[in-house]
This record gives sequence, C-alpha cells and structure tokens, in this order.
Amino acid sequence: MNFTPGANDFSEAVESDRAHVWHHLSQHKRYETSDPMVMIEGKGLRLWDAQGREFLDAVSGGVWTVNVGYGRTSIADAVRDQLVKLNFFANSAGNIPGALFAQKLIEKMPGMSRVYFSNSGSEANEKAYKIIRQIAHNRYGGKKHKILYRERDYHGTTITALSTTSQNQRRDQYGPFTPGFVEVPHCLEYRSQFGPCEDYGVRAAKAIEDVILREGPDTVGGIVLEPVTAGGGVITPPEGYWETVQEICRKYDVLLHIDEVVCGMGRTGKWFGYQHYGVKPDIVTMAKGVASGYAAISCTVTTEAVFDEFKSDPSDPMSYFRDISTFGGCAAGPAAALENLRIIEDENLLENTTQMGDYLMGRLEELKQKHEIIGDVRGKGLFCGAELVSDRETKEPAPEHVVQAVTADCMAQGVIIGATNRSFDGFNNTLCLSPALISTRNDIDAIVDAVDGALERATTS
Repeated sequence: MNFTPGANDFSEAVESDRAHVWHHLSQHKRYETSDPMVMIEGKGLRLWDAQGREFLDAVSGGVWTVNVGYGRTSIADAVRDQLVKLNFFANSAGNIPGALFAQKLIEKMPGMSRVYFSNSGSEANEKAYKIIRQIAHNRYGGKKHKILYRERDYHGTTITALSTTSQNQRRDQYGPFTPGFVEVPHCLEYRSQFGPCEDYGVRAAKAIEDVILREGPDTVGGIVLEPVTAGGGVITPPEGYWETVQEICRKYDVLLHIDEVVCGMGRTGKWFGYQHYGVKPDIVTMAKGVASGYAAISCTVTTEAVFDEFKSDPSDPMSYFRDISTFGGCAAGPAAALENLRIIEDENLLENTTQMGDYLMGRLEELKQKHEIIGDVRGKGLFCGAELVSDRETKEPAPEHVVQAVTADCMAQGVIIGATNRSFDGFNNTLCLSPALISTRNDIDAIVDAVDGALERATTS
C-alpha cells in the first residue's frame, strides 16, 4: 500500500489542488512555499497521501466521521448499485433505501418515529429549528419561538446554525446572526463557574432554568444540546445533569433537541450518546457517522407527537412542514447508511467501542500521571480528549502554539490527532482523539505512544 513517487506521480493533482481548491479551516499563505496535503487512499484506520506517507488516523477523517473505517467495499458496492438503479428523486416521494433505513434507524431509537432526510449536520439542525419555530407559530401565536443553546457547543456552519454555536472564533466576522437564540451556561465541571461543589451537574442544569425564567417560559420553545460537547473541548456531562435538563424541559413545555451529529451511530458505545443518560428527546439530529462519509446524508428524527403537529389541519395550506432539501432525495445516502448500520451490528462495534474506549481512557490517565501539562482527561467510548494546561493548580490553558506543536509532532510520527481549533480565545487547548470504531488495542497504543512522545518534546524544548 505504500506509494513510491516513481510509480505513482500525483504532482499534477497536487498542483491543481494548490491552484484551485479552497481548503476548509486553512490559512493558504503557507501553500505558496509548501505542498497542500492531498490524501490518496485509505484502508481501515490507515491513510496514504500523495507523497507516499502512511498515517494512522485517530480522528476518523479529521472530523469524527469515518466510524467503520476506510475501504469498505460493501458500502461502495451498495452505493454504486443504488446509483445505477435510482440515483435521485426529490424526497416529496420516497425511495426504497430511504424507507428501509428509516425503519432500521427507528428500531434503534425507542420513542422516536419519523425521519427527515437532508445532507449535512448544519442542515439537519436548521430543520429542527424550523420545526420548533413553526410549532411556536401554530400553537402559541409565534410567541414561544426562542431556542436555547449551550456555551461551548457547536451546531453547524450556516448563519443560523452559527447563531446557536457558542464558539466565538467560529462566529466572529460572520454576524449579524439570526435573532431568537439564547445562550445557557456550559457544563464543564473541570472549569466550574460555581466554584467547587458536590452537585455541579444539577446546578449547571438549573442554570438553564434560570435563563428560561429570565426570558419568560412562554417565549422559550426549544433547547439544542450536544450529548457530549465535541469541538468545544470533549465535555462529558456531569452526574445529574441530563436528568435535571429533562425535568426542566417538561416543566416549561420546552422541546428537547439533541444534536448527535458527532456522537450518533456508535461513537460513544451506544447507538446515540443520549442513550447513556435515560433522556427522552423530542428531536434528534445526526450526520457524520450515519454513513461514515461514504455518501452525504443527515437525518432530523422526531417523535410522533412532534410529527402530528404538522398534519392537524389539512385544510390549512400553511400548516404542514413547508421545507425541502434537494440532496435529501439522493438515494445513495440511505443505501450507504443501511450497509454502515449492518456493519456496526454484525461486527459488534458498539461493544468494541466501549471496550476500546475504556482502554483509551485508561491510557490517557497514565499520560496524565506522567505529564504535568495534562490537566484533565474526558471522554465516552472512542470520543476522548485531554485538556492541556500550563499550571495544574490555576488551570491556566496551555498556549495554543504548544498544543499545535503536539499535533504537528504526532503528524510527523505518522499519527493524525485533533485539537480544539479556531473555537475559543485562549481555550484551543484540548487534544481530541476519535479513532474508528474498529480500533484495536494496538491502534490505541500507537496513538497514545505518539501523543506521549509529542508531549515530552513539547514540554522540554
């Protein structure tokens, strides 16, 4: 699988990339003097680039996506066969893989019943916001339209999705934003806003109630939360948090929308992150791991009660959900998702994720004992983070250049890891690890050993 320049000359593609491709989250000035990275092939957890370098991918495609690993011919075959049979028809009509995948998905989500297809996490969340807003108009005369979002969470890249994203470096220079969205406090116990306390999870949730009361319960219609905060620092919810959130939503008739774009489809060791906490959401959104990147697909899933809100008055031409997603009608997405789901089931990847996640957290705890720069380790399943600090007592965040030196060192070793990136002023200091659900102990050891060496060099140079 290793490429040699003579046998595989990709120089023309690299030059075309440099001349014409605008890369995501990238400062392009550097490409005037160095080649952009161009990936060529993947197999399992391994990747190869145009220069013939081999990498172990510890971030599942860079953004928590390739859950079942690279090179899955059965998914590619399912997509190819579906494209030949029927590639697309607008989802005002159904298609066979869409219907079958919706049924299989709902079987994994007790209490949910309806699946709305689109093509990205941002779009899936936009649909959820529109659902909440339309219910507010139909039931409450438009007054109960506000949607709460949580500090540090990320919900997408469109203007309205950014309106519910509390990461200033992702938002700055892109306003003004959509009105009617209100921030609630974070739930990162390591950086408790209440000081040391035994019931932090309950207090963090009660802070949401404070916001509802401040805004007026008759104006708040929904809240969107990640089950485990992803790009905001891999924040696992503290004990008592989700139970209290559920109680508050029921008390004030607030629709609970859980954003599973990162956590969904096995990343945390269950089909969905919220299933660890006994929560009963009204709306669940997902993308990324739904088809592991083999085709574009996202889903906005609702309860039957939410769905019924849009067929209560068929005589009113404005009463139904007047929304469409062009590529929500692409049949390749659910075809890929069906095969992706089968692989997760047949290969027992939920169990593997739990076991390997426990092993990864144990290895990270070992690193914490060894390296003073690690202030906290957090995670659920194969979704883990290590927050780097300059001083453990004060918890002063490690400088961003040190964090980036660690990720660059790992890359030089042939291991791709992530870090909070263009998220917060002064807090882009959490290393992010999210290898594919097929990871083995050897894979975990290779990833952690690379981080170990990188931390050693970053703190002694």
